[in-house]
Amino acid sequence: MLDAAIKALSQMFSPPFRTVLLKSVGLALALLIVLGIVLYRLLDWLIIAGGSSIEGTIGHTAVVALAWILAIMTGLGLAAGGVFLMPAVTALVASFFADEIAALVEHAHYPGDPPGVALPLARAVLEGVKTALLAVAIYLCAVPFLLVAGLGAVIFFLATAWLLGREYFELAAMRFHPVAEAKHLRKMNQSTVFLGGLFIALFVSIPIVNLATPLFAAAFMVHVHKRIIGRQGVLVAQRP
Repeated sequence: MLDAAIKALSQMFSPPFRTVLLKSVGLALALLIVLGIVLYRLLDWLIIAGGSSIEGTIGHTAVVALAWILAIMTGLGLAAGGVFLMPAVTALVASFFADEIAALVEHAHYPGDPPGVALPLARAVLEGVKTALLAVAIYLCAVPFLLVAGLGAVIFFLATAWLLGREYFELAAMRFHPVAEAKHLRKMNQSTVFLGGLFIALFVSIPIVNLATPLFAAAFMVHVHKRIIGRQGVLVAQRP
């Protein structure tokens, strides 16, 4: 597993990966900015909508002070939200670039094996959206546990490992197996996939560096998939 992580990290500095990295980071930043704007507009609307009624109760000066407090809290909330939303964002970004990354890894490290078949974009995006929505739902459930020292962070980390390990392994496996078979393969090797997810969760927890999560995770899980299926006999890309 460590060897797979080292191989994935070393290839990230190659010229072909740098091209994908720029596109991946650009899309991730764009998604985070859009989410930030939506959250800010929503909070701003709530403040304006409730401002007049609150002002009649506590006075204009108190409302101004409350607005400043809420503005500061909103800024901090958006920053914290960016951290919590990053796994969901990278899951969505991965759906656009996972096949391109996987093809580069297969060509560099497994030239003797038949190449995988790219997943249709619609299917890849669907998998990414499902994982992103599931991530947001799970993280919202984990928010109350943040009040308990350390417990929320542990739940967040383990949930990230399970979610991202699950998605990136399936994206790698679907290049060689039908969708149902890829999901079955993941379930049969769930402990190995979860262990791989821990590596991805550690990577995505590093600020700034985590923008490159789709590259590392997709490359990493290609190696994990190859290890699971073994390299005995001929691997045929059988997915239609």
